Amino acid sequence: MEKTPGLDAAYGLQGIEDNLQLYADWARTYDSSFAKSMDYVLPMHVAQGFQTEGGAAPVLDLGAGTGLCGAALKALGIGPVDAADLSSEMLEVAGGKGIYRTLFTGNLLERLPVADGAYAGAVSSGTFTHGHVGPDALDEVCRVVSTGGVVSLSINAEHWTKAGYERKLDAMGGEIRDLKRREVPIYGANAKGAHAQDRSYIVTFCKA
Repeated sequence: MEKTPGLDAAYGLQGIEDNLQLYADWARTYDSSFAKSMDYVLPMHVAQGFQTEGGAAPVLDLGAGTGLCGAALKALGIGPVDAADLSSEMLEVAGGKGIYRTLFTGNLLERLPVADGAYAGAVSSGTFTHGHVGPDALDEVCRVVSTGGVVSLSINAEHWTKAGYERKLDAMGGEIRDLKRREVPIYGANAKGAHAQDRSYIVTFCKA
């Protein structure tokens, strides 16, 4: 079924084909029709979490989209940063911003074209949410980060409860350390609409 690009459509995605179609249609207007109009502050929270925990480059931005989290990292003086996303159209927009060293398509629910431990850190903003990926993708996040590397990612607060993230992270106890979780607003004061008050967790940890 064809979906009109927007947050409700994104939260209702089912499967890879749905994702690819929606973001192909949304890529060119994503920054203006969503990020700017909704005062989307989540990428900044993710980048700040990475910095606060002492995250170092090179960093892999997972589910990079149009490069909003990459831009937040750059503003904090963190780089180089590489970008991975399921959507080539979203990456094309990100590539035009001059933020990333390298950009490539990849699926977090499979195996990314990245060697084990290739990055000193990883970030992800807006990918661990309804209609996107669940806690099983955390295994691949850990795989691409080197020992001692910092991970900072957002997990939609409702998705956290429904998808079983706490159980998954407990099971990963031997692979990660210094696990922290804090709740933040996804949108700023200028956001309007049904999702304006939505919340997310910023989850940070180190690869053990």
